[in-house]
Amino acid sequence: MSGFAADQPGAEVRASPNFGARRGPSAPDMLILHYTGMATGRAAEDWLCDPASEVSSHYLVHEDGRIVQMVRETERAWHAGKSFWQGVTDINSCSVGIEIVNPGHVLGYSAFPKRQVEAVIALSAGICERHGIRPERVLAHSDVAPGRKVDPGEKFPWRRLAEAGVGLFVPASPIRQGAVLAEGDAGGAVEELQTLLSLYGYGIDITAVFDDRTRVVVEAFQRHFRPRRVDGVADGSTLRTLRRAVATAAA
Repeated sequence: MSGFAADQPGAEVRASPNFGARRGPSAPDMLILHYTGMATGRAAEDWLCDPASEVSSHYLVHEDGRIVQMVRETERAWHAGKSFWQGVTDINSCSVGIEIVNPGHVLGYSAFPKRQVEAVIALSAGICERHGIRPERVLAHSDVAPGRKVDPGEKFPWRRLAEAGVGLFVPASPIRQGAVLAEGDAGGAVEELQTLLSLYGYGIDITAVFDDRTRVVVEAFQRHFRPRRVDGVADGSTLRTLRRAVATAAA
């Protein structure tokens, strides 16, 4: 792919060779947000366009708000890896991916600059309008790959996106003292927790046992909806927020 016309008005184009044809329905119905987790935006852009990397994304948003498109939205970029959402395992075939320049947790995780966030909002809104992507289908990489991925992380302003009409967000219930569900617990309350997480879309087995998988999925939910405390413990705040998210998505 030597070049193409950008799908998003105002985006620059730097074509990546790392893409293929979508499998199944041709139109994407999900938007997945990532952070780059590299020292610089230039390094991330080069990596996403390097045939040796075997990774890519449809878009990269730099810290100054500059948007670079690397793969056409009609094509299958290689951004999600091993992932799951609502029974689907080939997330790459049904999604558009946006990489957001940020060093990530390993290299000094930082707040996302305002100009960058506004660019992500404008880009996301355009993608969702072009493909009819529903708010609850705008997700973090950590949502579709909990435990394996943590991006774009707890500093990403999901509330700000939702206020601008992008994605689903419900305010987190206040954190209070009280009973919690944690690793090692078992019974009906754990089964309800796992059922709610599964209903929302997370990949989790309903076993009524709070195992390591349940912990990392709870962390993923908290990272998106209750970022003030990401600990993998299902306290009252987490459960109340989860119930509201499930109800809002189903409305």
